[in-house]
Amino acid sequence: MTHLALFLTNDPDVLMSYGMWAFLSVGAVSLFVVFIPLVSWIDARRKEREAFYKADTIRRLTEASGEGAKAAMELLREDDRLQRIKALEGLKIGGVITMAVGVALTIFLGSQRSGGLGEGYLVGLIPGFIGAAMLVYVFFLAAPVDRQGGK
Repeated sequence: MTHLALFLTNDPDVLMSYGMWAFLSVGAVSLFVVFIPLVSWIDARRKEREAFYKADTIRRLTEASGEGAKAAMELLREDDRLQRIKALEGLKIGGVITMAVGVALTIFLGSQRSGGLGEGYLVGLIPGFIGAAMLVYVFFLAAPVDRQGGK
């Protein structure tokens, strides 16, 4: 291909443009055809393996003795509690970030106003109110998570 580019023109910039094009093309193909499906497949295998080991552990606990069923139920409760805590913490950080984006957008658009362009800076209130709603849900509306693992 480089011979074709040199044959069509004697300009060395064309050859450099071809090199950049080839680099970006190979990079895009590598990313979308190889890397993303590979990472998705590895993540799916990890989740499948975790679910299998968890199910196997619970099965062994229930078969072990009379106390095994109680231990298995406690394990399930604790896992559910940890998942709920993780979800609420994710909503907290998401709400804080979204509110910060809203405030920053309001300040930015307010500083860009010049001579009667309207009230465009109020657009920043949209993500601000979304973040506030997320925080209100987390702190006031969501069911509290038990601290002792369901007791």
